[in-house]
Amino acid sequence: MNLYSIAKDKILTALQGLIPEDMETAKVSVDAPRVASHGDLASNAAMVLAKPSGQNPRELAGKIVAALDWDWLESAEIAGPGFINLRLKPEVWRALIVAVLQAGEPYGHSQMGAGQGVNVEYVSANPTGPLHMGHARGAVVGDVLARMLAAVGFAVTREYYTNDSGNQVDILARSVHLRYQELFGHTIEIPDGHYPGLYLIDVAQALKDRDGDQWLEASDLSEIQTFAINFLLDEIKADLKAMNVEQVFSSEAKMIANGSVEDCLKHLDKQGLLYRGTLKPPKGKKPEDWEPREQMVFKATQFGDEVDRPIKKSDGTNTYFANDIAYHRDKYLRTKGPLINVWGEDHKGYIKRMQAATRAVTDGQAELEVLTCAIVKVLEDGMPVKMSKRAGSFVTLGDVLNRVGPDVLRFTMLMRKSTETMDFDVVKTVEQSRDNPVWYVQMAHARTASLQYQVEKVLPGLVKSDMFQQLTDLSLLTVEDLEVAKQLALWPKTLESAALGREPHRIPFYLHDVAAAFNARWSMGKDPSLRFILEDNLKLTAQRLKLTEAVAVTLKAGLAIMGVTPLKELRDDTASSSSPDGGKWRH
Repeated sequence: MNLYSIAKDKILTALQGLIPEDMETAKVSVDAPRVASHGDLASNAAMVLAKPSGQNPRELAGKIVAALDWDWLESAEIAGPGFINLRLKPEVWRALIVAVLQAGEPYGHSQMGAGQGVNVEYVSANPTGPLHMGHARGAVVGDVLARMLAAVGFAVTREYYTNDSGNQVDILARSVHLRYQELFGHTIEIPDGHYPGLYLIDVAQALKDRDGDQWLEASDLSEIQTFAINFLLDEIKADLKAMNVEQVFSSEAKMIANGSVEDCLKHLDKQGLLYRGTLKPPKGKKPEDWEPREQMVFKATQFGDEVDRPIKKSDGTNTYFANDIAYHRDKYLRTKGPLINVWGEDHKGYIKRMQAATRAVTDGQAELEVLTCAIVKVLEDGMPVKMSKRAGSFVTLGDVLNRVGPDVLRFTMLMRKSTETMDFDVVKTVEQSRDNPVWYVQMAHARTASLQYQVEKVLPGLVKSDMFQQLTDLSLLTVEDLEVAKQLALWPKTLESAALGREPHRIPFYLHDVAAAFNARWSMGKDPSLRFILEDNLKLTAQRLKLTEAVAVTLKAGLAIMGVTPLKELRDDTASSSSPDGGKWRH
């Protein structure tokens, strides 16, 4: 039940005959008013349609209000220069609670996407070492975005692109070989540009355990390379699984081997988008793929890039860009829909060329969207955390997961826009205080469970009774109760708009608002008439318990999108608070 969508449909119906039939109405919106006293819903319809239809905004608003035909409407007012404020009948909010309970955890889900394919690629870290906290942020942002899109009706492919070919994995093989020799007593020196992390000792030890000294004098390191890639990928997959992240893994090496890259280049050449030429040296730092000699070049400027880009080096080998183009073509051929990448902000300079290439290889049928994630600073009670002994140069995702767990990590990673730098404090994120959003939302959910526990103690058998199970008459709920329902009504709209806007961070902020509304209602228990449990009023107790269940459903729905498990109880040392019957509850 999406009240905001229903209200918009009613307004669009009222507009028939008031504006030209072919006028664009996409900018018409229905939102919660900024000031609660102004009503329940607010629309900008007259504001955005007055000028193109040659009318005065307030006059058009008056016509819309006069034409509105909606049984649920209690009143409609025109505010300011032409906003329309709507107030709904109380029974609407009671019906909403019933609708939430009937929907269950899928409450808020829709078929807006109509089954359209969309590919969301995230993490895609090189298989040359463990994941760090920057990767964790991209993993959470990408995974929650994928969950949101799936919830509103898109057919989502969640993808991890493995760069298991090229120079970086050649260096990996050489680095592992050195550690392997070290295990046999050889004195080694890690050259500049190689991977010095102690984690490679684990890889070398596993290789030694499997093959003994077979590779000590090896000159062909291809077997070592394959072993190292698989070993590190298994670790990466284990970390992602521990974070509740699952993806399809696509291999660059396999794509090269099966001819996808050459097929893609032939496709571009057929379109006349490749030529041999010598590119001017770029300003600033020279990229790896620039050479002062003739190369095969892609006409990237024809598709919005600043300069044309090399596809093949002068020796005839492909650039990384060539492989990436083929990969994006492959994704589109599989998905037949939008492509979304979640990258670290250090890849910003790569965005334009990749967007240009995507337009070219999909014949203009697909756009590449890129969400970037800023750096994560890992702190411990306000102080920078020392780098991982194992990784050598950064704090690993595994280390942080062991400290805070996946639920806290996922929730906290969404508490800022992905483009904003984040301070992740491993102490404060698990602190049980009202200042910690993770705990605050979980506390609200735990309170819903506590209420059922308390009701069963005071009024045994009520929750399981037929009367309660079949209860749909919520007419005894008060104004204070219905204010909570108004917050629950925002979930379907929030989910759809967050999915379309690619804004996963909106989910925890919404859940915090739900928790705040419920916690505020909970605190009113000092007034005996506003307690949730009224031993002398079984019907009102049952109806307020239904409201509480609807709160739980909505919190669960939002936490499920975030990949976070809702808690039914909190620790004994900090989780006490005012109970619904005026005493104390403690779980």
